[in-house]
Amino acid sequence: MRLPSSDIRCVFISSTRPKAGPLSLLANASEVSEPILRVDHRGGGIAVLSLNRPAVRNAFDAALIGALTAAFAELSADHGVRAVVLTGTGNTFCGGADVNWMRAALELSAADNVRDAERMSMMFRAIDRCPKPVIGRISGAALGGGAGLAAVCDVVVASSETVFGFTETKLGIIPAVIAPFVLAKIGVSAARALFLSGERFDAERAQRIGLVHHVVPLDELDARVEALEIEFATAGPGAIAAAKALIAEVRETAYDKTLALTAQAIAAQRTTPEGQEGLRAFLERRPASWVAK
Repeated sequence: MRLPSSDIRCVFISSTRPKAGPLSLLANASEVSEPILRVDHRGGGIAVLSLNRPAVRNAFDAALIGALTAAFAELSADHGVRAVVLTGTGNTFCGGADVNWMRAALELSAADNVRDAERMSMMFRAIDRCPKPVIGRISGAALGGGAGLAAVCDVVVASSETVFGFTETKLGIIPAVIAPFVLAKIGVSAARALFLSGERFDAERAQRIGLVHHVVPLDELDARVEALEIEFATAGPGAIAAAKALIAEVRETAYDKTLALTAQAIAAQRTTPEGQEGLRAFLERRPASWVAK
């Protein structure tokens, strides 16, 4: 992505020896000179998170899982952030689990495996419930947990050559941790076909089943992402957070209880300062206060 150095506020989650604090996590020794996760802040309140392990196709390990969890917790609480772009450095968005991490898992007990899976699930939940819009900027490949990352993004833009796959069964395991998020995105029918076979599929099929929203040539990827950033900037940040929470609540609520839930939700939002400002701006035919002049 185009990230002029003058627009970058910070880069953290370094793989060098950590200082105190939740955002300092060790990576593999081979990566001592580079951060495993780049967090770049651009103008307009856009935070760009880049998985930064290109030598291993941006594969997950314990350090990257912890870094993503911590970064999304921090960005969720940052009122200056209006949207988050999740992407990867190099030619691959995310190739799934790191081979060395999987090799180490062979020695784990059942209890340790549960704890390991729980930490990964907490990472996906931190992204899924982030109150900011999360835009997936995906190219190359999104396999296994990488496809799970696509499922927890609110909007996914993929380059046309991208390959997707829930490939866990090819390894004799199952896509259990990502299942709640993927099923919510693509439904049971597509999951039965793709989880069971572990087959890889192209971006067009990913779009047909709802995992991806926009498929564009690679050289148009950034332009489409930036268009989405502009679109989100015209919506009230509080309303976006409330709408995102509402989707999750309605999905988990029995139908006969949604009448009260949704009536209370719109009443609450209408009476917020943001709701009042938005309605007044519409009636007065002017931009709302949160829209950049």
